Amino acid sequence: MGTFKNKTAVITGGNSGIGYATAKKLQALGATVIITGRRKAAVEKAASELQVTGITADQSSLADISKLASTIEAQFGPIDILLINAGITKFAPVSAMREAVFDEIMNVNFKGAYFTLSKCIPLLRNGASVILLSSTSATISPQSASVYAASKAALNAVMKIAALELAPRGIRVNAVSPGPVATAIMDKIGLNEDLQAQLIHSVPLGRLGEPGEVADLIAYLAGDSASFITGANLLVDGGQSI
Repeated sequence: MGTFKNKTAVITGGNSGIGYATAKKLQALGATVIITGRRKAAVEKAASELQVTGITADQSSLADISKLASTIEAQFGPIDILLINAGITKFAPVSAMREAVFDEIMNVNFKGAYFTLSKCIPLLRNGASVILLSSTSATISPQSASVYAASKAALNAVMKIAALELAPRGIRVNAVSPGPVATAIMDKIGLNEDLQAQLIHSVPLGRLGEPGEVADLIAYLAGDSASFITGANLLVDGGQSI
């Protein structure tokens, strides 16, 4: 995997979960890391713990995305690693999905992720690595997750096209699709013993993943060892999608 000395990494949603674990990993490997999140106190706390730079930015706000790109350009210059990780999960059957919830999920997971990539492309150094955090939900089609799964499937489509468009600059664009991982987002969707048992039963390896396991794959994709990988969606799900 090597080190990331003299590399600048930007991680959206880096104040918790997989984003936090990745920030910790890349910082330990020598990268200059910038994390973002929409909750100021949480971003500041995580940045202090990780000894990285924290910037408050809401991925669902195009104004915040534009301001974030301008701030990074002015303070840090070119980006070597971009992890678009921020996302939300909410569930409802298709028959009961409310427009406000639909818009909330799509504004963060797809529209926000899309324009974060778009606004940061001019800042990417030639040879940079972009990783989009997707989900196995786009592959296994879980019930009551239609909008969430659609947002991630859309992100996978954008990833492939961006990989083609940015290939002339040597920029690689890939997606990482975790299965069920033990993060704070599980508590937000009401993880209880029954739901946890159901999730574990769906995973051939018989357990939830850990954020650090996903961070290890992201760090690999960010490094020179993955220099011939682009346009790929890599599953890290304990076999759930088989």
